[in-house]
Amino acid sequence: MDRKKILIIGAGRSATSLIQYLLLACKSNPWFISILDKNMELAKQKLGNNLHGEVVNFDINAEADKIKKYDLVISMLPPQHHITVAQACVQNGKTLLTASYSSPQIQALHQVAIEKKSLILMECGLDPGIDHMSALQMIDEIKSKGGKIKSFKSYCGGLVAPESDTNKWGYKISWNPRNVVLAGQGGVSKYLENNKLKYLNYNRLFTKTDTISIPAIGSFEGYPNRDSLGFKDLYQLTDCETFVRGTLRKAGFCEAWHALVLIGLTDDSFYIENCKNYPQKEIIERFITEAELKNKFSKSVLEKINELDLFSDTLLPFERATPAMILQFIIENKWKMADNDQDMVVLYHEIGYEIGKDFFTKKAILCLKGETNGETAMSKTVGLPLGIAAKLILTNKINLTGVHLPITKEIYEPILAELAKNKIKLKEI
Repeated sequence: MDRKKILIIGAGRSATSLIQYLLLACKSNPWFISILDKNMELAKQKLGNNLHGEVVNFDINAEADKIKKYDLVISMLPPQHHITVAQACVQNGKTLLTASYSSPQIQALHQVAIEKKSLILMECGLDPGIDHMSALQMIDEIKSKGGKIKSFKSYCGGLVAPESDTNKWGYKISWNPRNVVLAGQGGVSKYLENNKLKYLNYNRLFTKTDTISIPAIGSFEGYPNRDSLGFKDLYQLTDCETFVRGTLRKAGFCEAWHALVLIGLTDDSFYIENCKNYPQKEIIERFITEAELKNKFSKSVLEKINELDLFSDTLLPFERATPAMILQFIIENKWKMADNDQDMVVLYHEIGYEIGKDFFTKKAILCLKGETNGETAMSKTVGLPLGIAAKLILTNKINLTGVHLPITKEIYEPILAELAKNKIKLKEI
């Protein structure tokens, strides 16, 4: 039997569980894994002494033809880099999996991918990924009973476990910190509320929150994320009058984050020059002084902002930086996960539906805490769906070509079943 070769591009935080899952699968399958990351020491650390894998080093932009030696590629790169990998995979008739949102550029490869017998499976991680799959499983079950869905709400967040919640924000960094700072800046958020279209610009995004109380877990708030409207059609919810997908944060977070937006500290559109070894306080005072801060915001907001110690004398490490880069530098220090800290992923679905003249509400949650050994809940929920999908494809359990999302039963049913065996499963509340 020919040995299948898997290439994993990116060995960062979210790749840990993926790598471990596939290395374990290699023990009972004729597979071999190559890990590509610009930080070769990190890649070697993730691989360890496992004989079923290797660390490789090449420039995916300049040497895309090297893709042809692999049967399946998993890209854990930032979203803007997926198109390069996707084009290389399609041209060489290879399979590509990612956990990122699809894009018009990648969707445009669909017909060529079919002709080349290539599969590109996007949005197969967590938000997007498990959220799609679990929602569709619930939707299909309701429809099978004759239900007509009138309301759909889904919120997901990478948070910190209550045992490790030691700051006023109720938040610590368990995934890409740049994405935390830039959250919500991908365009106007669009959703449906009581059959009315709603648009929410970034400068108001964190003021429009939905309060969500989850028994035995806590009180949260969700804000609309990106363009929810396209997913309404994707989920085939033609009769749905309220449809929103959003991000989950601990109660009180959004009001304080909105203050940082108003100050201008999340702005990534311009550079501040000559920052190197400049006191952080003097840069922040170009946006707002301590006196102005005290007069502008409520006591609860000030408590959270003051905890960030914006006006410290810490020297900045950049030659030039955007305000968002400076804020990222601040929160990476203030919201750093300690060695024994646990992160937590919470996914919440709420579906309102009619059967005849009766109205019902179905709620379900996924709550998963990370391990104290460093394997985070975020790594598990992003990486394991990709690993499971790879196994299903390499064992011919999924046979598709073209560009796809995990929204058909052929894809999501076996992935959810395998996730459940790994204790990743939604439960009704």
